[in-house]
Amino acid sequence: MATTIEQEPLYPQLPVGQEVIFVVSNNTIVSGFTNVRFIADVYISDNNPTAISSTSVPIATFKTTPNNAGVGIFDFKQVVENYVSADNMAATQSSYKGITTTDDTPHPIHLIDKYSRNKKAARWLNIEFKTQYTDANGNVQIDTPTPTNNNYQIFNGYLKYSDILTMGTGATANNFGYDLGSFNLSAQTDSFLSNAPATQYANLEDYGTLAFLSPNNNLDYIRLQYKDSSGSQIGTEDIEKISANGGWGAVSSSIFYRLFFFGCFPANLMRNGSSIFAGLVSAGTIQGGSIVIQAFDDSGNKIAKQYTININCPNLKGYESIRLCWLNQWGAWDYYTFTQKSIRSISTKGSTYEQLAGTWNEAAYRVDSFKGGKKSFRVNATEKITMNSDFVSESENDMFEELINSPEVYILEGYQTDAATSALNQYVKPVRLITSSFTKKTVANDKLIQYTFEVEKSKTLRTQSV
Repeated sequence: MATTIEQEPLYPQLPVGQEVIFVVSNNTIVSGFTNVRFIADVYISDNNPTAISSTSVPIATFKTTPNNAGVGIFDFKQVVENYVSADNMAATQSSYKGITTTDDTPHPIHLIDKYSRNKKAARWLNIEFKTQYTDANGNVQIDTPTPTNNNYQIFNGYLKYSDILTMGTGATANNFGYDLGSFNLSAQTDSFLSNAPATQYANLEDYGTLAFLSPNNNLDYIRLQYKDSSGSQIGTEDIEKISANGGWGAVSSSIFYRLFFFGCFPANLMRNGSSIFAGLVSAGTIQGGSIVIQAFDDSGNKIAKQYTININCPNLKGYESIRLCWLNQWGAWDYYTFTQKSIRSISTKGSTYEQLAGTWNEAAYRVDSFKGGKKSFRVNATEKITMNSDFVSESENDMFEELINSPEVYILEGYQTDAATSALNQYVKPVRLITSSFTKKTVANDKLIQYTFEVEKSKTLRTQSV
């Protein structure tokens, strides 16, 4: 009389921002007994939970009654999404400016020299289903547990309603899901965890990462080719995904080694990621050039599409560059540097009181000019920034759409040129996107495409109080 899983997610890699549906049945018990309840014990762990033992403790237990069709339907979305979150800080083993990350020397994920494993973005999920009922003698009984057919790798992504779902066939005909196989880095057409264009732009002072799934440890190294402004190759190097570089060289059951970040923007490479790149910067040969990024397996096969970061030339108009980063659809980070006109403004809001004129609490009364009248008790000041993009292509539309929908947006600023390791409150500044609507522009409709966004710093400026 074991419980049967009639429907479950089709693929083992499961973004949590979607329905996480399981359907179970037990026809013998439903038709033959009373007070029937379907039970789901949910297990979430850092290591592969294949063997759920008697000592395993579920993070939650849920019950539901059979519906009119005699089955129990569970949706665990609101449960599992609480166990993954954005990776804002780098993991141990990674490094920043050559200093290995520890609890005492933390640093933001965007600043890593080479690789960093995930800390919070992914977890393992397994569920056991049982059926509870009252037998003919009035005793409560529970049947033998049935675990899920897959050990699911949940991660901090979501599905858009336009993302195409795949239906199963045969024994899995009821199952459905989104196929993330194109992110597993096994073919030359596969992608890193981003919907941003394969060609991006950055200043020499800009940090940033590309993230990738590593379910089978296909990625062995990432090749960086450096080209000058004419497109001629002036340097190349292979950065292995080994522990000495913040990565991992073998398949591991730990979920922390199933999703990685790679620091590949100019500042990451210049500050310690690459002595070759740093030398090109010092020689002045890389300015206006590019970084070409290509992933390889241990047989030298290309396992992802090629990415290119074009390095901006100095802005001759003197505009301030403002670099935004935001949490994208797949729980990784996307970046864009706004290099055109920007406006910073300060708005204030405070409380006032009426102050008496003169010195009433001193030995002699004086009429001091700074006393009396309406005074500010406290001033709350907020900084707003309006920024304009360069002229962009339609391929950036999806990226900017995710920006306006993202729950986490930051300005990367306060670039450090010294060897200090403490950059916690000096580089990553949270902001709130004030721009509340986004109209996708096209060449056909708009000819030249340019976007304007307004952000507000999340933290009010500090002022004195009286």
